[in-house]
Amino acid sequence: MKNRRIQFRRKKQFADICTQWLSMKKPSLKHSSFSKYESIISKHIIPVFGTSLPENISENDIDKFAHSLLYSQSLSAKTVRDILTLLAALLRYAHKLENTCSDVSKINYPRIPAKEMRVLTRREARCLSDYLLKDMDACRFGVLLAMVTGIRIGELCALRWKDISMDEGFLRVGFTMQRANNVSDSGEKRTKIIIDSPKSDSSNRIIPLTDKTLILCGKMQPENQEYFVLTGNIHYMEPRCLQYRFKKYAACCRLEDVHFHTLRHTFATRCIEAGFDIKTLSEIMGHANTSITLNRYVHSTMEQKRENIKKLAVLGF
Repeated sequence: MKNRRIQFRRKKQFADICTQWLSMKKPSLKHSSFSKYESIISKHIIPVFGTSLPENISENDIDKFAHSLLYSQSLSAKTVRDILTLLAALLRYAHKLENTCSDVSKINYPRIPAKEMRVLTRREARCLSDYLLKDMDACRFGVLLAMVTGIRIGELCALRWKDISMDEGFLRVGFTMQRANNVSDSGEKRTKIIIDSPKSDSSNRIIPLTDKTLILCGKMQPENQEYFVLTGNIHYMEPRCLQYRFKKYAACCRLEDVHFHTLRHTFATRCIEAGFDIKTLSEIMGHANTSITLNRYVHSTMEQKRENIKKLAVLGF
């Protein structure tokens, strides 16, 4: 009998698994999502688990990893949850590929503390609106547009005048802008601006505009419909620059602890105060379901609480 050589397949290290997973996922991911995953893997996961075999990564190892991220690197609980969620996906893929067993359900995710989101009071919103209307330019107009539509900062930065229909009286959200990681041909890590479709199908939406907003649009509308709304020309303004501009506007109005996303929270809260049904508001906000709108973006103001407390009077309180 001929001697038969039995060949054993070399088990892959976790770094190889990560590279294979990224390669498999790349065609189906947006550039921004792929860059985010690639960055997390190279910066956090591979340095710790790269040389390990997938089946040797224990629950205790992951707990130590999470503890280091939280306390040694001082990352937020939300960021650590994102990293652990990606690690769980990689482990599931690894154990499916290597035909081994792993219970990633035992990963202990850090609790994200509840945080009361900042909402502008009606007086603060009026102050900011008056400031923006004074010496109006394209950028101030764009911020005001965000106040009355609740669009995200990336959506506003990508918005062109062709996306606003004066005849039909609506604004169409079909693109978003963000700065994403980009590796050059020489291997040098850089960043670049990406204008792409929104992150979900529900984010592609049409938002009706009020008559007052349409009148303002008519005053600011340029001849070239390809112009960006925020600049009034062919050049875009990226989110980072808009955040800086908005910070200056807020400081001039003496608004504390606010950022651009505060406008979105304020818009949702005002809509509820005005009597919007939650389904309509959810679609205007571009959310996949109404629970996101209720849990993240609708905040009860002190005025609302007082009005509701007054209703107890009919019960004799």
